[in-house]
Formats: sequence, structure tokens, C-alpha cells
Amino acid sequence: MYPKHTSSLLNQQFWTAFGKYMAPVLSAEGEKINWVNYKTGIKFMRFNMQAVNNKASIAIEFLHPDILVQQQQFELLANFKMQFEKACGTGWQWEKLIIDEHGKTISRILNELKEVSILRQADWPQIVSFLKPSLICLDSFWSNYKFALEL
Repeated sequence: MYPKHTSSLLNQQFWTAFGKYMAPVLSAEGEKINWVNYKTGIKFMRFNMQAVNNKASIAIEFLHPDILVQQQQFELLANFKMQFEKACGTGWQWEKLIIDEHGKTISRILNELKEVSILRQADWPQIVSFLKPSLICLDSFWSNYKFALEL
């Protein structure tokens, strides 16, 4: 187990390195973007990447405080599940109205890589190799289908 300041430093170093690694990659629309803080353009909706608890994950998260709106947004995107799976593969979990680790009701489309740790620099290439194509496919899908959520 690492001291808190060491794990915090490794976390910061990983995300800084990942951001620099992704910087030359243009979005599906040919634009330079901040991949680590990806802006979906839809309020209460985000792409969330994490590397904690011996796993890395990436998700589209629906966070609208009005549960009916959140459910509607999730279901609107679910109408394009076949297109999503064509772009990003079938290993994603579609979770509607779940309680997250902070006790909030969210919905999400999630992909995880298990048995990796951001605290082990030897795992970083594997985490990057998971996150990069996942993020690029989400961006590609999003550029074509975000219109469905622009209510």
C-alpha cells in the first residue's frame, strides 16, 4: 500500500502523461480537444475515465438530477445501442438508474479493465491501451449520435 501522497502523485502523473499522449490525436470531427476532460456538450452528461481499486474504467454517465430526464436520456441513447456496439464493441455494461459510490442515482454505459493499478507504473501501458481506443470510439459515436440527446 502506498502512502496517500504517493498514490495521489502517481495518479496525477498518469493522467498528465495520458493527456500528453492523447494531445496529438484529433477528434472524429478533426478538432484538437482535451481528451482527459472531454466535453460532451450536454448538461449533466459526461465521459468519465477512472483508474482506481485495481481497475480502469470509461463510461458515458447520465447525471441529471431529475430521474425522469436521466432515464429519458439513457433510453434515447439506448435506441442507438446497435450503432454504439458497432463503433465500440459489445463489452459495455448498460446500467440504468443505479446508485453510485456517492449514493447518487446515475445511469451509465460502462467498460472496465480489471486487474490493473494506476499505482503500478508497469500497468500504465495496459491502461492506456484500454482507454485510448475506448475514448476514440466514444468520440466517434458521440459525434454522430449526440443529436439524439439535444432536447
